[in-house]
Amino acid sequence: MPVAMKTPGVYIVEKNAFPNSVVEVATAVPAFIGYTFKAENRGIPLTNKPFRISSMAEFERAFGGDPSANPPTSGVAPATFSLKEVPAKDPTEAFGVTNSAGVKKSYAVLRKESPKKQFLLYYSMLLFFQNGGGPCYIVSVGDYNDDMSKDKLMAGITSLLKEQEPTMVVIPDAVRLDSGDCFSVQQQAVQHCGTNMKNRFAILDIYDAGQEPSADPDPHVQDFRNGIGKDTLSYAAAYYPWLNTTIVSDSGLNYKQNVGDGLKEVLAAEGIIADDPKATDHPYKDVLDALDSTADPPSDKFTVDLLHKTLFALSPAYVAALKEVKRQLNILPPSPAIAGVYTKVDAASGVWKAPANVSLNSVISPTATISALQQENLNVDIQGKSVNVIRSFIGEGVLVWGARTLDGNSLDWRYIGVRRTMIFLEESVKLATKAYVFENNVSTTWITVKSMIRNFLTGIWKRGGLAGSTPDDAFAVFCGLGETMTSEDILEGIMRVTVLVAVTRPAEFIEITFQQQMQKS
Repeated sequence: MPVAMKTPGVYIVEKNAFPNSVVEVATAVPAFIGYTFKAENRGIPLTNKPFRISSMAEFERAFGGDPSANPPTSGVAPATFSLKEVPAKDPTEAFGVTNSAGVKKSYAVLRKESPKKQFLLYYSMLLFFQNGGGPCYIVSVGDYNDDMSKDKLMAGITSLLKEQEPTMVVIPDAVRLDSGDCFSVQQQAVQHCGTNMKNRFAILDIYDAGQEPSADPDPHVQDFRNGIGKDTLSYAAAYYPWLNTTIVSDSGLNYKQNVGDGLKEVLAAEGIIADDPKATDHPYKDVLDALDSTADPPSDKFTVDLLHKTLFALSPAYVAALKEVKRQLNILPPSPAIAGVYTKVDAASGVWKAPANVSLNSVISPTATISALQQENLNVDIQGKSVNVIRSFIGEGVLVWGARTLDGNSLDWRYIGVRRTMIFLEESVKLATKAYVFENNVSTTWITVKSMIRNFLTGIWKRGGLAGSTPDDAFAVFCGLGETMTSEDILEGIMRVTVLVAVTRPAEFIEITFQQQMQKS
């Protein structure tokens, strides 16, 4: 605007030489939805309120810790596993006990909890941060007194509608629901990402894929494909199978929290405690008394930790039981680890890099061994619902071996990197262009907007995010009367900008041809 000059003198006028710049939005900020021990920050309730954290310490401060170490606050929580004698040839046998008379008995470790009490969010967060996770949002929909509820998890998804920063949605607790309810929650997550927000991506787990499949292909994969629906599937990806992890350690286990019914029977079979609870002359009478006690500490002689260490030293069966308990607790769905991989790959290479051929940390193996032949039907599906496989390779560890969305038949949206790159470009340009809302709809504004977007895309091209030997090959920006707008558009206050981009795609299949040639010397 011209300066009003009324007094003789020198007036300084500054003009901007450059257009506004496009600030890149974050690409890897997942939102985790599930159940926690508590939900409060400095006295402020956080239930159903998305709360941003950046470390496991912040999570524990606001949402509490391990479900085993933090039992429900109402009543006395029973131990989560029991020991049961089974036939010697029973495939569920976990360990054997041989007494002093040479008689061997076999025992299995069985989970006592309903699946709706097997909360996964705390362990999932550990797995996320172990695999490169960073800032994220937590939506606590209930505490450990509650049962898993489809409606509560869906309400957690709805609470994210007002948050603009999250770019991923992860709901590991959904797999503890009944199968139909799990698919409903996953459908809601996909709809939230692809229909309601269009600026985030859902990472899904295959329901009940925590063991070797009973048939090939795994019927759980087919159930997932039937249950997930068909709308906006380019905004989601699924991973299979679940993972054998090392998240739960020995230090988090003891007899009181983890092993309940059957422990005394096993210890008696070993001779650690007397068969007759009224016996007074047994050398480990104090152990039996402490096990029977509901007090804390259980006796004058034993604390819970000391009794656990005593049993660990005296009883091989107790060691074997806790080993099996730890194995079962460490079977986790892969989505939290994958969210960490997305974060790590985005930071190292950019959102356009396929989040695949990356090793997983704190993971021993997938729960099922998938061969290249078996992966064919998972990676390429007649309906396009591709499922990304996690495989173990000799000398390389456990790798993410797939990079497709659930819209595998679409040439536009087949790959995760393409969809997430487009979300990144669209959101970055959208937020930068808001500065020109209500500006004059004339050529100077059009040129300024085009320059701003071109400068941004040039930077992305230089970093390898767009394909092309020159910027003109990688992208094009159009805006103008007769080019993207008509006179009627201008009269109606509409400015139309068209952006064409050549997004990079992963080399999913590499073909090397060998052929013999004639000897030349």
